[in-house]
Amino acid sequence: MTGWGWAAMTISSVLLLVLLVAIVLLLVRLGSRSAGRPAEGRRPEQLLGERFARGEIDEDDYRRRLDVLAGRHTPTG
Repeated sequence: MTGWGWAAMTISSVLLLVLLVAIVLLLVRLGSRSAGRPAEGRRPEQLLGERFARGEIDEDDYRRRLDVLAGRHTPTG
């Protein structure tokens, strides 16, 4: 194989490696985006219950927000 053959083989190998790495990174990035989004069709009450279960909100906050969602909220002021 001549010098140009080695150069072409090296360049094509590097390009193939870069392409494979780009594809893997793209798949990982797309997978992480979809994992962060809530699933379609989940009701607000379900999301609120999940936040309460994870400890993000306390019981008073949970009940107050649940009342607002159910339309039982009385305005204060």
